[in-house]
Amino acid sequence: MKKISSVLLIAFSVLLATKSQAQISSRDLGPQVTASVIQGSVFVRTGEGSEYLYTVLRGRPASLLGFSLDGNKKILDQPLSGTDGSWDLVVSTDGIVYIAGANGHLFSHFPGTDMVQDIGIPLAGEKLIWDMTAGKSGEIFGGTYPGCRAFRYHPKEGFTDIGKGPVVEGEQYLRSIEYHATDDKLYAGIGSHANLVEIDPRTGKKSDWLPEQYKDQQYIYSIGLVNGLKKGDLLFGWLTSSTQRRTLVFNLRTDQLETVLEDFDVRSVIKSRSNQKVYFTQDGSLIEADFSKTRPTLKKITQTGMAGLASYWDKTGSLRMIGQGGKLLSYDPKTSKHTIAKLELPRRPIDIQSIGVAPDGKVWIGGYLAGGHAVYNPVTQTTTALDGLDQTEGLAFKGDTLYLGIYPKSHVYLYDMRKAWMPDHNQPRHLGKLKGQDRPFAVLPMQFMNKVFFGKVPDYGKLGGALVEYDIELDTLIQFDEVVSKQSVISLVEAKGLVIGGTSISGGLGIQPVEKEGKLFIWDPVQRRKVEEIIPVPGAIAITGLSVAPDGKIWGFAQGIVFVYDLEKRKVTAMSSVYPAKPVGSHVWRNAFIVHHPNGNVYMSANNDIFQVDPKTMAVTRILEGAGMLIMDKNGTLYYKKSTNLFRLEL
Repeated sequence: MKKISSVLLIAFSVLLATKSQAQISSRDLGPQVTASVIQGSVFVRTGEGSEYLYTVLRGRPASLLGFSLDGNKKILDQPLSGTDGSWDLVVSTDGIVYIAGANGHLFSHFPGTDMVQDIGIPLAGEKLIWDMTAGKSGEIFGGTYPGCRAFRYHPKEGFTDIGKGPVVEGEQYLRSIEYHATDDKLYAGIGSHANLVEIDPRTGKKSDWLPEQYKDQQYIYSIGLVNGLKKGDLLFGWLTSSTQRRTLVFNLRTDQLETVLEDFDVRSVIKSRSNQKVYFTQDGSLIEADFSKTRPTLKKITQTGMAGLASYWDKTGSLRMIGQGGKLLSYDPKTSKHTIAKLELPRRPIDIQSIGVAPDGKVWIGGYLAGGHAVYNPVTQTTTALDGLDQTEGLAFKGDTLYLGIYPKSHVYLYDMRKAWMPDHNQPRHLGKLKGQDRPFAVLPMQFMNKVFFGKVPDYGKLGGALVEYDIELDTLIQFDEVVSKQSVISLVEAKGLVIGGTSISGGLGIQPVEKEGKLFIWDPVQRRKVEEIIPVPGAIAITGLSVAPDGKIWGFAQGIVFVYDLEKRKVTAMSSVYPAKPVGSHVWRNAFIVHHPNGNVYMSANNDIFQVDPKTMAVTRILEGAGMLIMDKNGTLYYKKSTNLFRLEL
């Protein structure tokens, strides 16, 4: 392996002054992808007997929605400033609703009012609150990322780090948490390497509960607690891996693993008020589990087409359950009858996650987390919404065909753009998902071959991404694991019939890298082998952007440095600093887009700014701030994004 000497760094100063608006013309084309997706939800009964459902609508900004269970009428739509969603809501014993902001902030709301209070970040350095549970006397507990920490909050006492640091050293996700009042204990589900930990919230003492044979799994993703069973209170822990699912059921009276529900991902579990039956959803069905015997008997009650987010017995004795799409189930166990209502959920703009220009000049856009797509037509200046697929990490075009790489579990699709968008009828067509992989950021249709390549980031808690070949004629996927050892493949271009790839030392979330520097590799698609591997920028941990210049040279970006690689000479011939290297967070995947404009300059987005590079002198000028995902159509028109909005840039 070759290593490039740092003496190649060209000593040009970086011009950081923003160019005047007279030299560029930027037009805001508005939000592009909208969705009506909810996640965190909770049912509430007030002291006066009023019954409400609270949920958070994803978007920018997110909104706290409140519905009266008397007629399912919306009573609240209040923005949550600074966040685009919430993974969990909980109601404390004193009747306060707490909202776990996806920006790491804790919010509170008192039912019957229209006020939402931002309480702040529970623990310094934590970016996300995943899950919460109510304790006693008005306290609540929560779990965070990326420090895998557990906190307590009380309105009179503020925040406390009850785990006294990471609940499990070396892990990032405290993904689920539940409080057992009888024992005054917390149970925390951990990932990306599965653990189940009992925590004493008063002393911080921790005990490992997960049996050894399950510690090779990824997460205890969700925890549910059922109190009042004759055999003892039961703790349900949904255990995930990249290939299977199961739910472990622990008896809190005996402190033993009592049963394992294979192929079940139990969430929002709730006990009957009158007998030993427990209810939850599974694969779109309502399931009744009878725990009156040694081994539970499971019965499918009805098809609901929803996954339960929260459950509740209303004052009429009916089970209420809310699903992610806004479906609200009402089930009467006495009559076995059920109804499903659809809540009135507005559509909200969501962040742009992927972007590309089709050969016909239309701009294709994928949305963040809530998924969904949109197509902007620059001729009619209109946007068409396309629902039905999850979060697209990468997209690219070959003729009339669009190729999509989708998270989670690294699904790949192709779409014939001449046909109607009908995901329920295999249009786009699902090509498959890749073993052990999760995020397909890089998508490369070969110009002179009937092949498409995908570069992958591996699954949570794993290192070593794959390069995947799709053969169009044979309709086959071939996976080449760890083309570069312990590194993810995050950028791809084609030059002289070869595949040029850039890597990151970061793997899936929840694991620390073992390599030190990102690499550039050359892949022969005919021989199906790697023919070259170098470190283009010493010390840089990722090659996050690649492009091919008109002269055939490869331009790349690596941690604040733009470089030029001569494919014939097989060496880096130029470098220039774009901005000073900055501290690296939990991972580095994709942050740079490079285009070669007909005016002779190179334009690139990196670190959420847009820069102009003179290819003769390598002098760099920042021309726009707060802009990312720069792309160019065949006429030289540039597009970029800011949060939810698409912008058009004329030079």
